[in-house]
Amino acid sequence: MEIWINPACSKCRSAIGLLDAEGAEYTVRRYLEDVPTEDEIREVLTRLGLEPWDITRTQEDAAKELGLKDWPRDASARDRWVRALAEHPKLIQRPIITADDGTAVVARSDEAVRDALARE
Repeated sequence: MEIWINPACSKCRSAIGLLDAEGAEYTVRRYLEDVPTEDEIREVLTRLGLEPWDITRTQEDAAKELGLKDWPRDASARDRWVRALAEHPKLIQRPIITADDGTAVVARSDEAVRDALARE
């Protein structure tokens, strides 16, 4: 499994702590440094079963500068949203765990981390 994190994020640190406590094997991806491509973002969205606007941190300065709150949230705008996430990775909700069974979770709670662990 892989976990996308921002080390400055308390939810990310909590998720890592729980993974370590459970003895999980995982790879850390610091997604602000190792920025996901548009294709990687699309793949994670498919695994999550979500749309790009569902994993966008809309309160970030970049979101406000881009005017994301006014962007359409439909299929016609999907690529625009994905491109914005790739160009501004700080907008991506965190942490995201990609599980070994091909699914993924936004692991903002201990329950979500445990859900990812159960999918190994």
